[in-house]
Amino acid sequence: MGKILITGATGNLGSRTLELLLKKVPSNQVAVLVRDPESEKMARFVKEGVEVHQGDYFDYNSLFRAFNGVEKVMLISAPAFTDRNTQHFNVIAAAKQAGVKQVIFTSILRRENSNLIVPEVSISNVFAEQTLKASGLAYTILRNPPYLEVMHSYFGDALKVGVRVPEGSGKVAAASLNDLATANVAVLTQNGHENKTYHLSGSEGCSFADIAEALSEISEKDIPYEAIGEKEYIDTMVANGLPVFMTSFLLGWVRGINTGEFSETSGDLERLIGRKPMTYKEFFKTKYPFSKVED
Repeated sequence: MGKILITGATGNLGSRTLELLLKKVPSNQVAVLVRDPESEKMARFVKEGVEVHQGDYFDYNSLFRAFNGVEKVMLISAPAFTDRNTQHFNVIAAAKQAGVKQVIFTSILRRENSNLIVPEVSISNVFAEQTLKASGLAYTILRNPPYLEVMHSYFGDALKVGVRVPEGSGKVAAASLNDLATANVAVLTQNGHENKTYHLSGSEGCSFADIAEALSEISEKDIPYEAIGEKEYIDTMVANGLPVFMTSFLLGWVRGINTGEFSETSGDLERLIGRKPMTYKEFFKTKYPFSKVED
């Protein structure tokens, strides 16, 4: 097996992928791309023999240098509210020039022929997928659903005010970062995933009403679900301290959930990781490890 490089290795998904990958392959076969190679997060990996490269998606030359001698690149998608098209294009072009064999890209789950646009994400992900397919590189596209770890951000402190979101009965088959990182490692360490697109949904969908019911059961406290207007949703989020641009971003994800954009349960994630993915109820029991809530 040739050298594997993970970009964004200090982020939530990238760091989990790196940790799990090192349980499968020798550290001298692993490289990472980070902005600050001397950070505390990287110190342990440097000692273990991981090849750490300083680089940035906007710095083409740094990418080309880092990719030299690499067989597979795990491209963790760039954050929202940045020039994602330029960043993704640079990574793919540099990988091609450096002789990389395969690029694995973390995209967003969506229904085929969907018209829904999640601001700052959907259009740039389509561009990256199309660029990668046209590059001549072997590719694997891993379409990720919303993370279980961020579901609470769509409705705030449910224990205090309930689950208050715009109306909709759609479901979301969210998945945990650990399960998605495990799928990343499977693709990085196995053959047969070239030129394929996987829909990494969780194994069970839930609506916001289902979430309120689950939290009520776990906390043994009545946590109501309340459908509110989009303006009230934005006003409430702003009143809680979020900037307007971020509330609009969250509203895009809520709209997607409510229209069933992320409801597909393809089974791809389960097949890649070899077990049932964590369900939303299992996650919330871990996230909220209480048997009773004190009033």
